[in-house]
Amino acid sequence: MPLIRPFAGLRPAAGRAAEVIAPPYDVLTAEEAKRRADGRPWSFLHISKPEIDLPEGTDPYAPQVYAKARENLDRMLAEGVLRRDAAPRYYVYRLATGEHVQTGLVAAASVADYVSNRIRRHELTRPDKEDDRVRQIQALSAQTGPVLLAHPEAPGIDGILAEAAAGPPAADAQADDGVRHTLWVIEDATVMANIGKLFEDLPALYIADGHHRSAAAARVAADRRGGSISADDAFLAVIFPHHQMRILDYNRTVADLNGMQPARFLARVAERFAVEEAPAPVSPGARGEFGLCLGGAWYRLRILPELIPADPVARLDVSLLSEHLLAPLLDIRDLRRDQRIDFVGGIRGLAELHGRVTSGQAAAAFSLHPTSMEDLMAVADAHQIMPPKSTWFEPKLADGMVSLVLN
Repeated sequence: MPLIRPFAGLRPAAGRAAEVIAPPYDVLTAEEAKRRADGRPWSFLHISKPEIDLPEGTDPYAPQVYAKARENLDRMLAEGVLRRDAAPRYYVYRLATGEHVQTGLVAAASVADYVSNRIRRHELTRPDKEDDRVRQIQALSAQTGPVLLAHPEAPGIDGILAEAAAGPPAADAQADDGVRHTLWVIEDATVMANIGKLFEDLPALYIADGHHRSAAAARVAADRRGGSISADDAFLAVIFPHHQMRILDYNRTVADLNGMQPARFLARVAERFAVEEAPAPVSPGARGEFGLCLGGAWYRLRILPELIPADPVARLDVSLLSEHLLAPLLDIRDLRRDQRIDFVGGIRGLAELHGRVTSGQAAAAFSLHPTSMEDLMAVADAHQIMPPKSTWFEPKLADGMVSLVLN
């Protein structure tokens, strides 16, 4: 199949989007999801986090959880809350929060191009999270969690989407976090053909967020065809121009100082970083700069320039912090498994880091400069893998705006 194609989307009926759309399944705990869905019987959380409708303490990976997701989907279909379009279409999806606006395309992306790495990844996946998404897709016979993709600069694509978004939208809803989600439908055959050609001319697409969802979709496709991939196999994607996407910092907290007292720890840090006490919480303003909250006080750290390599992964700030502080000083070497480290998305702000340290929940916290889209694309182009928790994209896509039904 081509890199992308239109599809007959499953989406909220006219006027129902505000009742349906929900945050992505993986940004909320079960408790948070239950609160967000309280009094909202048509919230997509009943499909994406169906454990909220089962007894407290239910294993979120239990078979009855996936069965409940299917039951809830069938109920929303039967009540006419969700409806499937009659023919394949593309959809324009706009996210707006404050002054930030990004406009992208909802499409079915090629599983074959994902397997061949034309749709490029930059993160490893965890088997348990992949398995969860596989079971969810199988139970629903649909992909409901979109993969966030980025495309290189393509003014022709931007122009078509801008023109499509000039008319009245098919759905327009503001989520309870203040993000506005707007959708337009493209059904003109000529326009759809032009979109497909413009994307076919691109060298690659890049997974920004959704590595587990895309990997699970590929596994489901192979399983349905006895181990092979067909040209028709696809996964649900929303594709934005890379220059419109916004990456926030992805910060770290640590549970202890590996047996060191704070003064000794700071002295060790100073062997590889320039250390300067700061009068306020530190939001790093450049690459190679970090904030450290220790005992309620803040310090600005700057990595010694001679320690910054040229390799696209090793030069990332998340890598520099691991290589020159977390591993040698704190003996934190496996970010995917070590229980002594935690990760805090930049959307929560520096106050979250300060509060965790002053409350005793963490011994120290580190604020980082955001990874850039150019860095992400350079790593993916080099067929390398970024460290875990390197990027936090905001705003988030909503679950339930458009879903891809498996035929």
